[in-house]
Amino acid sequence: MIPAHMTVGLPDHRVATTRHFLMCRPEFFGVTYRINPWMDPTLGASAATAVRQWEALKSAYESLGHKVSAIDPIDGLPDMVFAANGALVVDGKVYGARFAHPERAAEGPAYLDWFTQRGYPVKEAAFTNEGEGDFLTLDEIILAGTGFRTDTAAHMEAQEFLGRPVITLRLIDPRFYHLDTALFALGDGNVAYYPGAFSEGSLKVLRRLFPDAVIAGEADALVLGLNAVSDGKNIVINAEADRLCHTLTRHGYQVVPVELTELRKAGGGPKCCTLEIRL
Repeated sequence: MIPAHMTVGLPDHRVATTRHFLMCRPEFFGVTYRINPWMDPTLGASAATAVRQWEALKSAYESLGHKVSAIDPIDGLPDMVFAANGALVVDGKVYGARFAHPERAAEGPAYLDWFTQRGYPVKEAAFTNEGEGDFLTLDEIILAGTGFRTDTAAHMEAQEFLGRPVITLRLIDPRFYHLDTALFALGDGNVAYYPGAFSEGSLKVLRRLFPDAVIAGEADALVLGLNAVSDGKNIVINAEADRLCHTLTRHGYQVVPVELTELRKAGGGPKCCTLEIRL
């Protein structure tokens, strides 16, 4: 049964809730291999520019009252900056990541060690999954992506460990290789998404669950406008997603634009850099 609150209309006002985020400074960032369509090692990438833009993102979160913790970057793991991929944390329990590509394999244990050292109950994944890249947590359910990076068996493994209903959504466009590149949670049981990223059956599921969803166009999706972070009122989003920013403002959200053009060279945006620690 679909929770009743999933089908209500948009509220008249927005309320922000303070969040705790884990981030990783991109000291060793670079585009040295190609594991998604965004990456082109021949174009080069600047770690210094990535750090400057990342610091601005971190400052944006802190200015909104959110807590930001940091995990130490590891030389040789240029994508470790994309902390969202490192785990899924729900009710203080940590479901670890098991990366699809060998280039990123060491990131999963590094993030799990960070949580273990701080006393969190953790589960090492038996199946391929890339953390919050493909798991998006709402109030009552978890939306889970598959098609490119996360095995559907991981969806069931996460459900058993976390005790939350997990709903599978199939991605069909390789440009949107993670769920968090095509959909984000707005708060109040609602989402924003780009329909072109999903299979026909998954679109039907989204329309049934979220009849009041904010729908994004391809132009905003192609600047990773859906790779955004909402606290229920404020939405930290790539500045280039002009039309989506305008739509969100009309829906009563406070848009906080940031520039992450350097990290986008590896296919990442604000959400990719941000792992939420939910207690």
